[in-house]
Amino acid sequence: MFPFFRKKNKFFSDEDAHLIVKAIRQAEKRTSGEVRVFVESKCRWMDAIDRAAELFFSLKMEKTEQRNAVLVYIAMKDHQLAVFGDEGIHNKVGTAYWNNVVAEMISSFNKNDYAKGIAECVIQVGDALTEHFPYDSDTDKNELPDDIVFGH
Repeated sequence: MFPFFRKKNKFFSDEDAHLIVKAIRQAEKRTSGEVRVFVESKCRWMDAIDRAAELFFSLKMEKTEQRNAVLVYIAMKDHQLAVFGDEGIHNKVGTAYWNNVVAEMISSFNKNDYAKGIAECVIQVGDALTEHFPYDSDTDKNELPDDIVFGH
């Protein structure tokens, strides 16, 4: 009767959400890069990579000092996903790298292991960020929140 009073749909159990946030923190401990995860129900009227890019800029992820932020985007009900890296990291790893990361995440998703697939993707992205943007205790700061962002 009053749909606006409904609780927001949870995509993950508390344990699964903790696994993903833990992966984000683990990845960021070793790099100056930043990783965010955005999950929503549907990706309407556009390609997943275009939606990821739109969200990337709306979350102001391009504001990192070294332009080395990465957004992992998932539309659960539409079964779409994308990984969008800012120009600093994209210029280092290239399109083939992102395609491989997405393929590996799809493999986990095909086993209905969404949280594990996302966490493994985040760790893999963290490895690439560590290789190209290693952690420096003198200059590093957490530029973006580590929590999962939930859309509609």
